[in-house]
Amino acid sequence: MNLFLADSLNISIQLLFAVLIVVSLLLLGVVLMQRPKQEGLGAAFGAAITDQAFGARTTDVLKKATVYFGSAFMLLCLVLAMLINRQHVKSSESLLSPEMQEAAAKQEASVPVKTPEELQQEELRRRAAEAEAAAASETPVSGTPEAPAPETPPAPQQ
Repeated sequence: MNLFLADSLNISIQLLFAVLIVVSLLLLGVVLMQRPKQEGLGAAFGAAITDQAFGARTTDVLKKATVYFGSAFMLLCLVLAMLINRQHVKSSESLLSPEMQEAAAKQEASVPVKTPEELQQEELRRRAAEAEAAAASETPVSGTPEAPAPETPPAPQQ
C-alpha cells in the first residue's frame, strides 16, 4: 500500500509539472501578444497584428487570459511545492526502519537535559578551578634559594 502511495505521488508530481510547463508557455504567449501601452518594442514586432487577426476586443480577452494563466501558474507552483515536500518527508521516514526509529526516540529521551541553574553552577566551578590554577602558578619559583635574614650580632662578652 505504501509503495502504491509513493508511486501515485511521483506520478502526480510529474503530471502537475508537465501542466505547469504548458501553463507557463501559454502565459508567456499571452503576455507577448498584448499590445504595449507606450507602443515601444512591441510595435516593432507587429503588436497591431493581434487586433487584425482576433478583432478589436482582443486586449480584453488577453488581459483575462493573463489573469487566469497567472493564477493557474501560482496555484500549480504551490501545489507542487506541497507535494514535493510530502514526498521528501515520506522518503526520509522510509529510510529508517521502525526499530531504528524507536531506538532513536529512546536515545533522545535518555539524553539528560541540564537546567540553566546546573549550567551556571558548572560554569562557576570551572572558573574557580581556573582561578586556583592561576594562583598556584603565580607563586615565585626561582632556581636559587633565598638568603636567610641577617642575624643580629651576638652581644659582646665582658
